[in-house]
Amino acid sequence: MRLMERVRNKIRFKQYSLRTEKTYMEWIRRFILFHNKRHPEQMGAPEVESFLTHLAVNGKVSASTQNLALSAILFLYREVLEIELPWMDIFSRAKKPARLPVVLTRDEVNRLFAAVESPYHLLMLKLLYGTGMRLMECYSLRIKDIDFDRMEIIIRSGKGGKDRVTVLPVSLSDTMKAQVEKCRMLLQRDRANGVPGVYLPNGLERKYPNAGKEWAWFWVFPAKGLSTDPVTKIIRRHHQHEKALQRATKQAVRDSGISKPATPHTLRHSFATHLL
Repeated sequence: MRLMERVRNKIRFKQYSLRTEKTYMEWIRRFILFHNKRHPEQMGAPEVESFLTHLAVNGKVSASTQNLALSAILFLYREVLEIELPWMDIFSRAKKPARLPVVLTRDEVNRLFAAVESPYHLLMLKLLYGTGMRLMECYSLRIKDIDFDRMEIIIRSGKGGKDRVTVLPVSLSDTMKAQVEKCRMLLQRDRANGVPGVYLPNGLERKYPNAGKEWAWFWVFPAKGLSTDPVTKIIRRHHQHEKALQRATKQAVRDSGISKPATPHTLRHSFATHLL
């Protein structure tokens, strides 16, 4: 089996996210190409250090990017090649500069919302601000995660793989119910057209092959069209891509005249600050 196939298989065995899989695969590939396609088993600390130095000096990457590259390389040696060498512990993480997060005032939040053109994107931004969710946590919501009786939202597999509960703002209750009804009609159309069920996490699709077609597992924010699952190659409906909301937010920031470099994640920081 080729090395990169072994890397992919190990990542999926450990049930890392698809985003982590793509990132680790890319950094490991770049590490090998940087050293003229030498096999990692023939390399060690000097080669790792020269690669990281190249990223920092020539590539001028940030500390977080440098640390991500190091994590990928260490994963390659420890988890894939199963090599535990003393030099692995000598690498210290690049120190991230201490920066204050961007926070919008309440007036700026209102101006931002007023400048958003799509009601769909506006609902997601209001959810981020009203619940403190992260962007991908919002996109990954399933119908079963919304509890209108208790006015709660269950966030599954958040940062660190942990679940947590947050409040569903009363002001968004009716809009969320309308969104859920749109999802119900979309699911009915998918079933009528024979569209395969949605993606299920952690091997549930193998254990419950029909669960992906059930209402409870459908996305709260589904994509408009179908796409090919990068893992199974099944053509199915996924959730919305996060870049759509990022682009909409960037445009709304410009249109509202806000001078701060606000992103969807800025609303999470603003949520926490406005609670104080």
